[in-house]
Amino acid sequence: MAAAAGAEQVREILEPAVAAQGLVLDDVEIHRAGARSTVVVSLDLPEDDEGELDLDRVSDATRAVSDALDAADVIAGHYTLEVGTRGVARPLTERRHFVRAVGRTVTVQLADATTVAGRLTEVVDGEIVVVPVKPGLKGRRPTVGEPVRLSLTDVRDARVEVDLTGLGPVDDEAGADAGQES
Repeated sequence: MAAAAGAEQVREILEPAVAAQGLVLDDVEIHRAGARSTVVVSLDLPEDDEGELDLDRVSDATRAVSDALDAADVIAGHYTLEVGTRGVARPLTERRHFVRAVGRTVTVQLADATTVAGRLTEVVDGEIVVVPVKPGLKGRRPTVGEPVRLSLTDVRDARVEVDLTGLGPVDDEAGADAGQES
């Protein structure tokens, strides 16, 4: 029977299997509950990959990860394997995370405790460019500021903001009348 392995040991085993699939091993977590364990593996695309991390690629990677874990026999007892992507709620911590978030709305907290919120437009060398956007009040258009260059070394926390504007029914009269013919 295998001894209980730590996340770092499992990471070392899984990185080559994931890399062989053309992906990046973003994170490994092991949760134990009694005699059972859950191994949670987060995958990402390399920075230069413009493709999508779709279900087919995740499925192929899951098989490779499962095979690598079975061959190494490092997880003691029965375990559940969960393989997926980082998800939208995870912080942006690597340059490649920012590259994949270009075009999305982000909130960036800096080392000096200031916060910049807006559209991430570019990642150049060790900097990101964010165009600040302040939401408009009561139906007014948002205020768009001048682009701000931020050093990645000054970023303490950054997250993609889920933008749900434009979803759902239109509430104003102009929008309700737009679909009616005269």
